[in-house]
Amino acid sequence: MITRTPYDRDNLKIGKKDKVLEVGPGHSPTFRSNVLVDLFVDSNYHRCGNLKIYPHQQFINANGEALPFKDKEFDYVICNQVLEHAENPAEFIREQCRVAKRGYMETPSLLGEFLFPKKSHKWIILHLDNKLILFEKSRMPGNYENNYGELFLNYLPYQSLTYKLLWLTEGDLMLNRCEWKDDIEFIINPTNEKYTAFFTQPWSRQMVEQMYPRRSAIKEIQKIWNAFFYIIKNKVKYKIHGHTPISLEEYMRLKEENK
Repeated sequence: MITRTPYDRDNLKIGKKDKVLEVGPGHSPTFRSNVLVDLFVDSNYHRCGNLKIYPHQQFINANGEALPFKDKEFDYVICNQVLEHAENPAEFIREQCRVAKRGYMETPSLLGEFLFPKKSHKWIILHLDNKLILFEKSRMPGNYENNYGELFLNYLPYQSLTYKLLWLTEGDLMLNRCEWKDDIEFIINPTNEKYTAFFTQPWSRQMVEQMYPRRSAIKEIQKIWNAFFYIIKNKVKYKIHGHTPISLEEYMRLKEENK
């Protein structure tokens, strides 16, 4: 089940001794990962840059829908901006849950895909009712046919004091950020209007408040403070412990030299 919404990949509950797998790290791997799996070695069609790896990591060329690992071989699996590309998302999700006890799944949100669309994305993903709802992108009415003005013009400016700290305090606008344990509930191409309405109809105020419930002024102030504290903490951490990944070619050369 989905257990929490972290700020980002630096805010995950990973133990010091946990063995961590990352599926589809692309050009931006997580330093904490021990093993990286990526299907596309020679093509950047599904990512924004060349494949990168940290020297301490093990790299395996494999498909995320058929991972070459034993059941629960890993304590934790990270999957960042990959599920929306999957040919068979059901198998992709099941494989994450099979090989790891816990994990983190991040995808563009429904609104994020409209605002920052990518041709290689096959699925639009909604996080609702503690489930991931996947809707085939080819069935969507189009980037400019749905009206989200109720959210951006009539709701957030009045309900969210933290609008300018969008990525930390209102991150769910753009991203689905789900930390999970044991399994992930999901629905693919739903037929229930409760879910399909979010993909095919203009959002009403009721739909907006279902996705983004009202908060008290005290909770708003807490979110602002926590976000600022998190930003400062991460800046200090990266200044002291910053790391830079290397290319696949350089990684392979180093491996050969260390044999």
